[in-house]
Amino acid sequence: MKIHEYQAKKLFADYGVTIPKGQLATTPDEAVAAAKAIGGDLWVIKAQVHAGGRGKAGGVKLAKSIGEVKEKADQIIGMKLVTKQTGAEGKLVRKVYVEQGLDIAKEFYLSLILDRETRKIVIMASTEGGMEIEEVAKNAPEKIYKEYIDPVVGIMPFNVRKVAYALGLPKKAQKQAGKFLTGLYKLFTEKDASLVEINPLVLTGAEDLIALDAKINFDDNGLYRHPDIVELRDLDEEDPSEVLASKSDLNYIKLDGYIGNLVNGAGLAMSTMDIIKYYGGSPANFLDVGGSASREKVKAAFEIILKDNVKAILVNIFGGIMHCDVIADGVVAAAKEVSLNVPLVVRLQGTNAEEGRKILKESGLPIITAETLAEVAQKVVKAANGEL
Repeated sequence: MKIHEYQAKKLFADYGVTIPKGQLATTPDEAVAAAKAIGGDLWVIKAQVHAGGRGKAGGVKLAKSIGEVKEKADQIIGMKLVTKQTGAEGKLVRKVYVEQGLDIAKEFYLSLILDRETRKIVIMASTEGGMEIEEVAKNAPEKIYKEYIDPVVGIMPFNVRKVAYALGLPKKAQKQAGKFLTGLYKLFTEKDASLVEINPLVLTGAEDLIALDAKINFDDNGLYRHPDIVELRDLDEEDPSEVLASKSDLNYIKLDGYIGNLVNGAGLAMSTMDIIKYYGGSPANFLDVGGSASREKVKAAFEIILKDNVKAILVNIFGGIMHCDVIADGVVAAAKEVSLNVPLVVRLQGTNAEEGRKILKESGLPIITAETLAEVAQKVVKAANGEL
């Protein structure tokens, strides 16, 4: 789960991380009121969307007067922001964050992320702040410093000193770095974050460390422990189909192909997508129904898949705890309820597979069946191409 910059900065402040003064605005007039409340003679107007690269796309603008604040906010609010992360369709900007301008002497990159190989949280730091970390890794990997934190003892003073030294921080900022990094680590662990990123982290002319940007992603599996974080979710920033899938307890990711998939188990779903590609097709989605698939769940899955304007749907089920005859009943009922108008190819293997196939055959629906993974992939590709 992702949250907006202004929400992330509120969490930063709660954990003792220094941030600039700022206020949220949804209209140009609110932006003007925010700038007046913040004070000063320089403000930054930032589009609040779940995407990086906002500055390059025109979503971050400087204002040197109250009049410019209104003008810049009016330009950003309502625009379709297109970045590398949004894709060509872009994201509609519904709100902006008005922030005080700072005297910036130096910019850095700083993040905390879980390293699955070492099973430790790693602090990544670089003197190349303001740049995409992927570009730094590609062009100057030696400029990325990594400090691994022992999960048994947590972040220690020596960890902080090593990061501060790697960034070349002056003495005043080195002292601030202890509270800064300790707060970020505590936030990461207490809130079940999967990423905490500041790009850029700035050193001001007065040698103060300030988080000029803020990005936090959370582990969905830990959200049940954090109702306060769940409340920060902005459904307007998420794909409508993915929102519907989450409400139906389906694991769904939209792709750009034309063959819909309904599979049980993430591993089988990945294999199914791979073999569709192998036989010349293109998957329209990843959809894992998990360990159970009721009639209502299958119906919701079909409705979500059909929103992608697919040319065919593949149902690939391996019955273990889940019985294939139960799945078949659900597939038949759901197909009738949603008035399915594209070819449906089904493979059932495992517990009660024969009973399931019998239900499909006697349903009266033009369901195409297959028994092997290769066969079902070939059939669905041909069906999508109008060859079956």
